[in-house]
Amino acid sequence: MKFKAGFFDGWLLALFVSSCITVASLFLLSRANNLPHEVLLPVGVIVFWVGFLLIFFFLEFVVFREAQRIYGIIDKKKKKKDKDKERDKDNQVLLVEQPGLFNPMKRVYDEVFTFTNLKEKEIEDLQKLETYRREFIANVSHELKTPLFAAQGFVHTLLDGAMEDPKVRAKFLKKAAKSLDGLESLVQDLLMLSQIETGEIKMKFEQFDMSELAREIIDQFEEQAAEKKITLHLKEPKSKPVVHADPKRISQVLINLISNAIYYTPEGGDVTVAFDTSKKYVTTKISDTGEGIAPEHLPRIFERFYRVDKSRSREHGGTGLGLAIVKHILEGHNTRADVDSEPGKGSTFSFRLPRLRGETGEPD
Repeated sequence: MKFKAGFFDGWLLALFVSSCITVASLFLLSRANNLPHEVLLPVGVIVFWVGFLLIFFFLEFVVFREAQRIYGIIDKKKKKKDKDKERDKDNQVLLVEQPGLFNPMKRVYDEVFTFTNLKEKEIEDLQKLETYRREFIANVSHELKTPLFAAQGFVHTLLDGAMEDPKVRAKFLKKAAKSLDGLESLVQDLLMLSQIETGEIKMKFEQFDMSELAREIIDQFEEQAAEKKITLHLKEPKSKPVVHADPKRISQVLINLISNAIYYTPEGGDVTVAFDTSKKYVTTKISDTGEGIAPEHLPRIFERFYRVDKSRSREHGGTGLGLAIVKHILEGHNTRADVDSEPGKGSTFSFRLPRLRGETGEPD
């Protein structure tokens, strides 16, 4: 039930309490033998009005006013739908104290304000966590279902009579194997992501040449790129790009980024790996001449299973976890991946690593 701190409420309560005090005072005074009865009436009037005024002003300017403020805060918190800036502005207005006004309930007010802020944040965090959990379960279920159903369909086709024809049998067995390979890749990526997040995979740092590592990985993709007539380039820097990092995990980062670049680059395009070196850092850049990424998608591309173009991503394959793995591996190196992309002009993914032990890849 909510207070209404109006004049009538304070007046009624003050009248009731002061009347009780007056009656009690007159009763006690009447019991005194040495006090003339004609004095009782003026004393009662004085006690009543003094009590009434004190109680009324206490209720109106201390209790009800502060109760009104507290309820105002709670109401604003419940109905808050505005932007953070507008909310902060409202809160600042509520926090302004009137000069010269004694405020004995300020501590209660501050505690309620702090408590409601804290609980509101906890509720928002729980809601985000629940939304993330539901999305993750739905995405995993969908990603697991796709290759399983495909393999199941091919096997049932064989069981329904296609097994007799050697060519048809070989064709469907290859398709089933490809679907199961995709399922294995998804499970491996999920396992790796989970191990990185829980700290089961520890980074083993050492000095190594990034250009040599990049060349090894580019060689692995030569055949895949040739199928799409894509040219892979490696631009060697003037000085050796030697970094202090985990070569195995950085190799996974390069594999995922180069693989993505090839997937999203049309036939006849180019994928380039280049390096910028400074005294402390080596910045690795993977550029493509693909379709690019719209600005509204950029903040979410490192989320698990997030696909800019779901239909095209299905056509190209992949587990939808590659960039999420990149993000977590680089976070384990105290750095991050940056993206520069524009629709129709390709994309450039970059990250920087320290040359020396003890440095981090975070921007200055």
